[in-house]
Amino acid sequence: MSVAENYLIGMDLGTTNVKAILMDEHGNIIASSSRENHLIFPGPNMVEQSADEWWDNASSIFRDITSAAGPEITSKVRGISISSQTVTMLPVDKEGHPLRGAMIWMDSRSAKEMHYISLTLGHDHFVELTGGQPDVAFLPNKILWFKNNEPELFAKTEKILQASSYVNFKLTGVMSADIDQGARTQCMDIHTLTWSKEIGDTIGVNLDDILPPPSHTSDIIGTVTPEAAKETGLVSGIPVVAGASDALTSMYATGLSKLGDASESSGTTSLVFVGSDRQSACNIPVVTKPTSIEGMPYVFDAPINTSGAALKWYIGALGQPEQAYADANGLNVYNHMNELARRVPAGSNGVMFFPYLLGERAPLWNSHARGMFIGMSLDTSHEDILRSVFEGTAFALRHVIQTIRETGGASISSLRITGGGSKSRTWSEIKASMLRVPVLLLDEKSGDVPFGDVLIAGHAVGVFPDLTKTISELIGIREVIQPVDEWADVYDKLYPYYLDLYRDLDKDLLRMRNMWIELNKARK
Repeated sequence: MSVAENYLIGMDLGTTNVKAILMDEHGNIIASSSRENHLIFPGPNMVEQSADEWWDNASSIFRDITSAAGPEITSKVRGISISSQTVTMLPVDKEGHPLRGAMIWMDSRSAKEMHYISLTLGHDHFVELTGGQPDVAFLPNKILWFKNNEPELFAKTEKILQASSYVNFKLTGVMSADIDQGARTQCMDIHTLTWSKEIGDTIGVNLDDILPPPSHTSDIIGTVTPEAAKETGLVSGIPVVAGASDALTSMYATGLSKLGDASESSGTTSLVFVGSDRQSACNIPVVTKPTSIEGMPYVFDAPINTSGAALKWYIGALGQPEQAYADANGLNVYNHMNELARRVPAGSNGVMFFPYLLGERAPLWNSHARGMFIGMSLDTSHEDILRSVFEGTAFALRHVIQTIRETGGASISSLRITGGGSKSRTWSEIKASMLRVPVLLLDEKSGDVPFGDVLIAGHAVGVFPDLTKTISELIGIREVIQPVDEWADVYDKLYPYYLDLYRDLDKDLLRMRNMWIELNKARK
């Protein structure tokens, strides 16, 4: 092994945890650490997290990895890049102190404000301006809710930050924004890549004042301060780059580098990417984002709300027998579920699951969608229901891929899967069969979001000058899973029903959502 002179740190601040790696220039992971994040539910449709917990977790992780690496290696850390879940609304005062809990992407309390913004600007103009469909996950409606409902705190707000930019502030003392997350907030004019005056005027806020000026992903925004060095074990003066969303970072980490490639970062949510040679129109359900990868200048970027979260929900709500059996026999509950699901034929004996437990982003962009089981009978078994959850999330994946094919003109020849979902062979076989393409499972390092952060940091500081070459050299495939033809035939027949059943129920789901809103108001 060659002796390394350059080391890099990549950190991802996800919804469920914060994790980081310290890696050398040859791709060897020297140290890693993670800490759990917790969700806060202040009320109906409200989901928040504590920025103080983010920093406590991040600083603890930095101490872990610098302690494990030792002072000699720590002194050779050349750069740090941090990605995060997005979109978040964290207001801070002039000193950078959080004024309230961070409203994360899962928070859907601002549906009324979202509809107001879309109606005021006109849906088509809003989409053309921001490059995406309106959804409660995004920032303009969250800012408007904050302004209308907590005016005293809003008046004290110096800036609104994303999760990663808060940790960057704690490291450098600089309040920043990266252009990738900026483009995802729907506060940015996608054509000029500046904060939109039209959006700001619609919500009555000067966005140039309340949002930091956006920096490019690989721009160095500052260096680790002496105060942060004492708290983290880092060396002061290490460059910190602006970073990006976990979405873009995971795309780099999967090794997506040529046309025909597609990837899924499968965690609590799924982030789906498909390479493209041209920019898409803005008025389609899934749009492209630019990359810095030669030969693949654009990528379709589609978030699915509940993939791994659907399996976790199943364990908590319905999976007590599986959990009890796994505990009694010293098994991992997910491995046990994989084996049970494999015993059921494709199609789950007529049961179809719709994984819209938190509404849906791509390609529906619909906050009133809800999870459903359809097709159950007195013959339905526990295992049928379990397999239908695996299959329902795969149907959602196919819906995204098919939408990109039909509206964006891109095609795929393989799917790279990373994250926790890649550990399920049953799930991967279902996805391969659902899409009729091979699934490539990456090695333990590749595909992990902090690895993408390391690539960004290394490119920014000159350790990896040729990013395309570095990606091809450092990212490995551990297994290729082929479609099961028998399963694929069944899924081809069922997929039209998956689409039609939801479309037939959409208006009723919206009416039901509105009815529950009125009932909850009456109960107050």
